[in-house]
Amino acid sequence: MELQLGLDTFGDVTVDASGHPLPHHQVLRDVVEQAVLADQVGLDVFNVGEHHRDDYAISAPDVVLAAIASRTEQITLGTAVTVLSSDDPIRVYERFATLDALSSGRAEVTLGRGSFTESFPLFGLELSDYEILFEEKLRLFASLRSEEAVSFEGRTRRPLPPTHVHPKTAAGQLPAWVGVGGSPESVVRAARYGFPLMLAIIGGAPQRFAPFAELYRRALDELGRPQQPVGAHCPGYVAETDEEARDALFPHFKANRDRIGRERGWGEVTRDQFEAEADHGALFVGSPDTVARKVADAVGALGLSRFDLKYSNGPMPHAQLMECIRLFGTEVAPRVRRLLAADAG
Repeated sequence: MELQLGLDTFGDVTVDASGHPLPHHQVLRDVVEQAVLADQVGLDVFNVGEHHRDDYAISAPDVVLAAIASRTEQITLGTAVTVLSSDDPIRVYERFATLDALSSGRAEVTLGRGSFTESFPLFGLELSDYEILFEEKLRLFASLRSEEAVSFEGRTRRPLPPTHVHPKTAAGQLPAWVGVGGSPESVVRAARYGFPLMLAIIGGAPQRFAPFAELYRRALDELGRPQQPVGAHCPGYVAETDEEARDALFPHFKANRDRIGRERGWGEVTRDQFEAEADHGALFVGSPDTVARKVADAVGALGLSRFDLKYSNGPMPHAQLMECIRLFGTEVAPRVRRLLAADAG
């Protein structure tokens, strides 16, 4: 599979020129404009996350992606991620099969448990059922991919007799990934159900995830399943120079991480920690050359078929996000492909 380069956003609530947060409705319209630009500069994929909290505007990814589909021509439209644990697998499949039809076959979905838990009480679910909900719902979704009649028995829903789910996709199967944070159990589960693997790399050197990629490929072999793509999702930001990129990103990255840190008991992010992640870790921040080299290194180390840059990291203004998208599409992507071609040759 030829390398695909994409972008991810959670629809972070951004600020205006005076530093005031924008309302959700404006952020959502800005996300659509960001996707339109990603399509125009030739990127392969645009993914939106799902959250149910006030610092992120996107709670209904499929609706946002449908709006984007009406304004774009080529780019694949997906999620980063759909929180399957607190949704209904059949409804997820129906929504994204519908999106696939409306976008002429450009829809895909990445399924995950999510790193936030607000959706559980919101939809009347128990956090104590965290594991069983995802396991059973992923099993049901996996059976839906055949687009044949499906049946199901489990603890989390009433039995389903053999039933067809509609609409069917033109290609006969909806592309779907499983997103994991790096636990061996999650990696093997993705292999067991035959889903492509998306690694969420948000801290530490990407190369440290190589054992998980190898475990996944070995598990597929041992299960007698064909090899599947491996992708990675990493935060970052592109500007004309390394210094400009780091100075622009740091205050917004810090605002985002410190808020989450207060909720989870983490310490505040320091500039030294930020610089270390940029130098040696999961932050892909810098000039087009710097980011391209880091992407190419990660692709080579992990054997990736997909690399997605999470370009929204806190309340950075829309204009700066647009410039990052422009540079990633017009400058970083061609450099990555040239570097990989040179290594292969």
